[in-house]
Amino acid sequence: MTLRLILGTAFLLALLLAVAGCTQVIPLPPVLPATSSPTPVPTTLPADSVTPEPTGTLPSYWSVNVQAQSNGQAINPQIIITFRGGQGTSLIPRILLKVTRSDGVVETGEMDQPFSIGRSVTFAATTGYQDRAEAWAITPQGDAVKILDQYVPFRSYNTG
Repeated sequence: MTLRLILGTAFLLALLLAVAGCTQVIPLPPVLPATSSPTPVPTTLPADSVTPEPTGTLPSYWSVNVQAQSNGQAINPQIIITFRGGQGTSLIPRILLKVTRSDGVVETGEMDQPFSIGRSVTFAATTGYQDRAEAWAITPQGDAVKILDQYVPFRSYNTG
């Protein structure tokens, strides 16, 4: 009898713990009118440009932030693009990434839900100063908004 009581209690506690982790409320994106057809999510990136271009602005409730930096290692140079959070963390479904190296090689990648602060994607880089990182946030409606476009120098030296 005691063994059944202990096992029953343990099972009940395990069940309550499993259910407790699944009760977080996630805000839903705005609903589209029933008459409109769904917009496909872009899977290709815009055409290449030689220099960084201006970035777009997401509404504050969709805003997310990514950061690009070099690891500064000459033996294995890499560009690391890191997710830094934002109000749109649970609303933006995907972030498309692209690195254009100074030797002309283009690499792409993506970050998908669930996002977490500090999550990163690593790309091969060169030891030059013209490697370029770009990122597009895909909105819940399927639009791509450029949120990052910058050169990522191999090393930054303190000039002050």
